[in-house]
Amino acid sequence: MQLGFVSAILPDLSFEQVFQTAADIGFDCVEVCCWPVGKAERRYAGVSHIDTAAIDAAAVAEIREVTERTGVAISGLGYYPNPLSPIAGESAAAVAHLETVIRAAHALGLTRVNTFIGRDWTKSVADNWPRMLQVWKPLVGLAEQLGVSIGIENCPMLFTADEWPGGKNLAVSPDLWVRLFQDVGSANLGLNYDPSHMIWQQMDYLGPLREFSSRLFHIHAKDVRLDRERLNRVGVLSHPNQYHTPKLPGMGDVDWGRFFSVLYDCGYRGPVCVEVEDRAWEGSLEDRTASLRQACTYLRNFIPARD
Repeated sequence: MQLGFVSAILPDLSFEQVFQTAADIGFDCVEVCCWPVGKAERRYAGVSHIDTAAIDAAAVAEIREVTERTGVAISGLGYYPNPLSPIAGESAAAVAHLETVIRAAHALGLTRVNTFIGRDWTKSVADNWPRMLQVWKPLVGLAEQLGVSIGIENCPMLFTADEWPGGKNLAVSPDLWVRLFQDVGSANLGLNYDPSHMIWQQMDYLGPLREFSSRLFHIHAKDVRLDRERLNRVGVLSHPNQYHTPKLPGMGDVDWGRFFSVLYDCGYRGPVCVEVEDRAWEGSLEDRTASLRQACTYLRNFIPARD
């Protein structure tokens, strides 16, 4: 496996600075965030360390020079919008930019793009499904043509009032993954799996590693701490931000020893990227860099450094 991090936590650094930071700390790879250049629409969004809408031969050469010089690889390109948004123009813009991300991955010789399926959060799963197929079959078809695999993160995007009641990502549970893979019908669609999203949904986070081992394209290493006393007060139908707190690996409820034991048994040997969303470590660039050092030190217990 290769240990990395998601570049969203370092929005104030350039592409080159992000990769030099990764090399200095001792990471193997970075998942590079590729949002459209401009204002962020939510926390951890809007970060663009590669402008995929402007990729050309010169940009490809510059990016490759940095990765070769630092010895840090790109694990994949990440862009996490809502391609199924009911808001006029938002869905079309997300799909159009996602196409540039897929094409940029191909141009860079990469095989992974990570994203969300999306959802109209005001409608049921059944009512979202026809439009999901209409949007996603062409996207996956493009990825197939270019030799790119798309990893869907299993985050429900159901944390705040504006995401209620359905959340903004359909691909949140094993039953839905089975249906998604069957109906889209492509081996190029899989998971960017994050165990923390299963925990706050009160679900098993180890079983899916075994069931979907052939669909594990990328892993996010994020922990979560549940406040059981608060959950007992507000219940599972409340906004999850009332009882769940994202944490650095080793500081929440994920048993990382068990997680990696099963992950190794399943034959996974791809990237595992720390996704920092821990507010306790976000006060400054120094704090956020320290969070990456802490996560790297902890996870090296399970992913030995390369020679």
